[in-house]
Amino acid sequence: MPVTIRDVARKLNLSVTTVSRALDGYDDVAEETRQRVIAAALEMEYVPNRAARQLRRQRADTIGYVLPAHEPRFADPFFSEFVAGLGDEAGSSNVDLLISTASPNEEEEQLVYQRWVHGHKVDGFVLNHMRLRDWRVIYLDRKEVPFVSLERTLDPVEYACIEVDGFGAVRELVLRLVEMGHRRIAFVCGPPHLVIQADRYAGYRDGLRSAGIMPTLELIAESDLTHQGGYHAAQQLLSISDPPSAILCINDLTAFGVYQAVRERGLQPNRDICIAGFDGLEITRWSHPELITIDQPVYDIARQLVKMLLMSLNESDKPYSRVMIKPKIMMPGCC
Repeated sequence: MPVTIRDVARKLNLSVTTVSRALDGYDDVAEETRQRVIAAALEMEYVPNRAARQLRRQRADTIGYVLPAHEPRFADPFFSEFVAGLGDEAGSSNVDLLISTASPNEEEEQLVYQRWVHGHKVDGFVLNHMRLRDWRVIYLDRKEVPFVSLERTLDPVEYACIEVDGFGAVRELVLRLVEMGHRRIAFVCGPPHLVIQADRYAGYRDGLRSAGIMPTLELIAESDLTHQGGYHAAQQLLSISDPPSAILCINDLTAFGVYQAVRERGLQPNRDICIAGFDGLEITRWSHPELITIDQPVYDIARQLVKMLLMSLNESDKPYSRVMIKPKIMMPGCC
């Protein structure tokens, strides 16, 4: 006969409730006890009856993440690290991670959320690439579906989130570049409706003004957060009569596109022209020369978001938490 949860409880001289809550990751069970339960369950080859547990708890034991992209973006190193963090934390917390892709702000994206919510496929959502005004926040709040996000919108809704101080980090990087002698500092933007665009662009402009430099539109180029977008933006910036000596990019992937355009002009990144990104992705360590970047711990942020979501699911009466992260400026090269 298959091993039951009662067998595990009997072996450890614990209640069935304690064993169940230990396996489900509740933090009201002592860590030592939880480890004993897990070890005994593995030794006895106990497999939880998932259907019964879901019915008992009225939970799907699944969290959802809809990657907002107009095209497949799992090759994007940001999303690779972010999804890895979500998956690892979900697995260690004994829940599943359901992932899909959908074009943002289009009917396709709305249909995915509606299908998962009405079908009770997930217990809650992790959101990122937040828009200044984001329909997902309003919709999930109205449906009373828990969610957490990376970055915070302007919507009048309280929810748990992690914020990264993009404004302060970009401002500091601009001031460092000015101290190194740069006066023509360009910025490659992202889509104007994104929170990260508003924060990072504001930091860029404030940094210039603090250094006594007037921002100029000819040193601003738009991109779509992709390698190709960065490449085309750099071609635009390098074609003006007085090109920049430094180019700041809204993210690392955009910066790699700028690298390509700079090299095609016979210039050496971080020697002839400074190039900086934002994310601090693992892949930047392998660029040559190594990319200047603003390092936010993407993998760790994703894991923390899952923890925050599960906490809100298990302890719905607790106040929402807001965490602010100060990213680090990484300047391995010399400009």
